[in-house]
Amino acid sequence: MDLKALQDITYGLFIVSSRSGTKFNGQICNTVMQVTAEPARFIIAIHKNNLTHEYIVKSGIFSASILEDSAPMDFIGLFGFKSGREVDKFADVGFKEGITGCPMVTDHTISTVECSVINKTDVGTHTIFAGELVDANVVKTGNPLTYAIYHQVKKGFSPKNAPTFKIFDNSGQADVSGLKTPFEQHKCTVCGYIYNSGTGDPEHNYKPGTPFKKLAENWICPVC
Repeated sequence: MDLKALQDITYGLFIVSSRSGTKFNGQICNTVMQVTAEPARFIIAIHKNNLTHEYIVKSGIFSASILEDSAPMDFIGLFGFKSGREVDKFADVGFKEGITGCPMVTDHTISTVECSVINKTDVGTHTIFAGELVDANVVKTGNPLTYAIYHQVKKGFSPKNAPTFKIFDNSGQADVSGLKTPFEQHKCTVCGYIYNSGTGDPEHNYKPGTPFKKLAENWICPVC
């Protein structure tokens, strides 16, 4: 079986959020899909170990923020590689509460949808939540961030609780094919991000060709 075939399935990249009482939490999710038109209904797949899963079960509501393709890696890392049990992800992020009271991230977002859970299905490591659309809003004009852009352009990795963790290459080996000379690579031990001096870190003003030793002392992994 060649699992690389599964990489040809297209995905978006979203922030799925929910609440429990006065507490908010959200996470990166690539499995958000509209499955019916009238009434409009959506499904999402959330790992059972995630705090967002716990909040959705308790509240019966969830939202999905459709991210723009220019969303920075540190923003994606906040919702993809940090736990809401340890940090308040909404402390410094723009968001609004919807009709149901569900939080919806608006930073680096082009549109949002808000749903009320109508069914859930246990599929092993994850639960598939089906929700009926309560509200939808366009935040701004832009292009949606896809999983292909995240992996191929932004050089991102799949969190360990992502449905595609075993499918996409998380070995920590950067793709240097086609380069005339090898570049130094340094791997983040937390999220698997690789700093490749050949590509640098343009989002933080480090041009391609910048050696690792030339990074500022306060430079941190742009993902986590």
